[in-house]
Amino acid sequence: MNDLQALKAQLLEEVEKHQDELIAFCSKLIQIPSVNPPGDTTEITAFIENYLQDVGITYQKYEAADKMFNLVASIGSGEGKELIYCGHTDVVPVGDLSKWEFNPFSGEVKDGWMLGRGASDMKAGLAGIIFATKLLKKLNIELPGKLTLAIVPDEETGGEFGVPWLLERGFVQGDGCLIAEPSSPLNPTIGQKGSYWFELEVRGEPGHGSLSPLAGRNAIVDAIRAIQEIRTLWDLEITIPEEVLPLIEVSKKYMREVEKDRLKYQEVLEKITVNIGTIEGGTKSNVIPDYCKVQVDCRLPFGITQEEVTEILKHKLDGLAIDYSIKRFGFKSVANYTPAENPVCQSIVENISFVTGQEAYGVMQWASSDARHFRQYNIPVLQYGPAYLPSIHGYNEKVRVEDIVRCAKVYITAAVDFLYQK
Repeated sequence: MNDLQALKAQLLEEVEKHQDELIAFCSKLIQIPSVNPPGDTTEITAFIENYLQDVGITYQKYEAADKMFNLVASIGSGEGKELIYCGHTDVVPVGDLSKWEFNPFSGEVKDGWMLGRGASDMKAGLAGIIFATKLLKKLNIELPGKLTLAIVPDEETGGEFGVPWLLERGFVQGDGCLIAEPSSPLNPTIGQKGSYWFELEVRGEPGHGSLSPLAGRNAIVDAIRAIQEIRTLWDLEITIPEEVLPLIEVSKKYMREVEKDRLKYQEVLEKITVNIGTIEGGTKSNVIPDYCKVQVDCRLPFGITQEEVTEILKHKLDGLAIDYSIKRFGFKSVANYTPAENPVCQSIVENISFVTGQEAYGVMQWASSDARHFRQYNIPVLQYGPAYLPSIHGYNEKVRVEDIVRCAKVYITAAVDFLYQK
């Protein structure tokens, strides 16, 4: 066993020895509500500050918007490579409390599960990267480079006050990045589809409902016709670029062999998905509506740009001879990825195998995340974190305690591997 392997073995023992601290820390993070909207991260940020101060980790704190705080903390010599570990503090709303089987902010551990809103997305992962960094500092492990924590708000609404805010100002830079977003135990996500969200507004002419369809012009009816055209985006045949075909194929393998319940969703990797999310229109049942607004979430595969989608949409809707306009909002990105051969991907994948003794490989996700921002700044990035995937954004969110510990082991060993690589 060489010195690096011996160090990694020692770190695994230390994570085991201190796992109660990790689980207690995660539980406390869940107990602090940091729901977005409104996105107030004051309390949770202060708690994390105190946790870092315990071992003298220095940090910078930035209030990017009212009560939305970013923390940037680093350990290591600063000479050599820099690895970023990133996580967001905000969580989605809990919804109807009567549909929860437990208090969503309990942070309770029961039958091997950590319970509560954010358990999977992504306070367990957040706890892991902060704990791993603190443990390295506590043990006085000499790192030849720098390990930086980027703890951000405003991810769950696709906002601009977290990762993009830090990157635009140069407050975070690095040679590689891991985001502790939820993933499968053996399959970090190294690529993602693009996002194209838009609001369609259709305008009509009001009139008395008793004269419809002979009077006025019904904006809702016109919007229905528009929706039918928008949904045909799914039918487009898109040529996937040759260089990403291996990523598509290994992702299909993952859906066939690992997350088998997702086998039926393989097509989404190569199609534009279309979700008609909200519809708002009209004033009363007996008034011909003069407006209708429809919000749509499309996810774009490799091989098509946002500009091309805009042109296709415009062509389809212009053919209907309706009075409409389209406004973009929310997530905006094209499909993006980091090659599996990149050192940061190799470090995480190899240490997943080191910790678990099983084959690991990177796959593609069909959602979007902060990873796209790092890639826009030429920072290679992937995502790996503890999760019970069916519970994300749903009622009764939870994650297995053993998964929280496993990911923390990967984080701490991968950091050492990446920073020691020449």
